[in-house]
Amino acid sequence: MIVRASTRAALRQVRVVSFDLDDTLWPVAPVIMRAEQAMRRFLVERYPRVTDQFDLDAMRAVRVRAALEHPEMRHDFTFLRLAALRFHAAAAGYPEAMAEEAFAVFFAARNQVELYEDVRPALARLGERFDLYTVSNGNADLATVGIVDFFRDCITARDAGALKPDPRIYARLIALAGVAPEQILHVGDDPEADVAGARDAGIQAAWINRAGSAWPREGAIPGVAVRNLEDLVRALEA
Repeated sequence: MIVRASTRAALRQVRVVSFDLDDTLWPVAPVIMRAEQAMRRFLVERYPRVTDQFDLDAMRAVRVRAALEHPEMRHDFTFLRLAALRFHAAAAGYPEAMAEEAFAVFFAARNQVELYEDVRPALARLGERFDLYTVSNGNADLATVGIVDFFRDCITARDAGALKPDPRIYARLIALAGVAPEQILHVGDDPEADVAGARDAGIQAAWINRAGSAWPREGAIPGVAVRNLEDLVRALEA
């Protein structure tokens, strides 16, 4: 855990703590893999002409193309997945309703996450002292995940119309929290989207570095860098 001496005084101002979700509260890669595989099994059973024409890599390529064709919607992962699935339905000669059905299967599996062990205890402890929020580029449903009650509000890129590190998503957090930016601490794993984005918005940032990686950006490591949320709790209680 790293908490620079110059940062400790700033941390004492914190009244709001916001969290990234994917790879901060749970590992996301296995979740997305399982969700895509569940959706594919559904398509094999119900709409086999799609999987006859497209493997998973080809389906991902169609989704990338959807983002290029709709740059104004690149922040909305739900829109992009549905757009790709509508393309697959049309290409295979199925009704457009196939897209909604397949996405429902994907989304149910996408919310079957395995929280890191430190998450629930830390959120419970921090919730005693701070207002907690989430700020995520993803589309997880925290009610389904089972942790929504820890948070005052959950902000997504889809709601804000922008992906982190765009300042608009952090402006939404500041407005909802109703405090000065420097009274907010944002916690996330992504050096650009979470750390640089928050700091550019005037918000304090903590880098959660579960893998013990080297800081990948130019310049000094952030004033707060922790391996897990237990470290974060200790940093905020110091």
